[in-house]
Amino acid sequence: MAIGDYKYFVGVRYANSSKAYFFGTNTNDMRIDDHVVVESVRGLEVASVATMPEDIDKYKSSLDLKPIIRIANETDTYVFEENKRRATEALRFCADEVRRLNLDMHLLDAEYTLDGSKITITYVAEDRVDFRELLKILAGRLRCRIELHQIGSRDKAKIIGGIGICGLPLCCSTFLNSFDGISISRAKNQMLSLNIPKLSGHCGKLICCLLYEDDQYSDLKKDFPSVGERFVKDGVTYRVASYNVLSRMIKIESDVDTQFVPIEDVKKYLRGKDKNERT
Repeated sequence: MAIGDYKYFVGVRYANSSKAYFFGTNTNDMRIDDHVVVESVRGLEVASVATMPEDIDKYKSSLDLKPIIRIANETDTYVFEENKRRATEALRFCADEVRRLNLDMHLLDAEYTLDGSKITITYVAEDRVDFRELLKILAGRLRCRIELHQIGSRDKAKIIGGIGICGLPLCCSTFLNSFDGISISRAKNQMLSLNIPKLSGHCGKLICCLLYEDDQYSDLKKDFPSVGERFVKDGVTYRVASYNVLSRMIKIESDVDTQFVPIEDVKKYLRGKDKNERT
């Protein structure tokens, strides 16, 4: 249905997901945490209301809206819980077959659509897996459409959750909805020790929080002289060896000693000397 076919739009979340997806509706009697039946790309599913209904005029996305079919009734709730039990059994059977076939894949979750016509089994694998034989076995046992969905290690951490090095729940399992590319250059930009194990999260990839302050580090570093720049202080030639943008202290070295001085002092020496004294 087109956006104009609805009066309202509502954000909903699926089980084990922190991201809200918008759906269209013509009723505004839903409340936060109500269970609703929605028509997703996978079929009919049960989800929880995450945002109050808003007038469709406020919807800014160009994406069409799938409909909220109804507020979940007792039958929907019963079928939903029964599907979770069936999914657990299906996941256990699938895991047995994965071991028997010696497939290099780690199963994480299984989920049926509300009508039971499809099951999605999520797994992690380092490489592509030839699961054609597994699909034949599952089809004969489960008697429904089967989707084997491979995800990356970051998505695995998002599903499983945990506590980060900061002592708080993982960002990926609480509020992050997407993962931007994180390279070691961000750690270098923040002048961190390039100790990969210490800079890696539960997923084995570089920690997402390297993104949060990277722009601020780039802005703060603009105020500092370049590493290696030389100046004369008290008749002695020093070079900028390193600096700390947070404490605003600069490490300077000469042939005879090493000092830690405020950035303002270094900038004073750089301004007060003739350009010829800079090398």
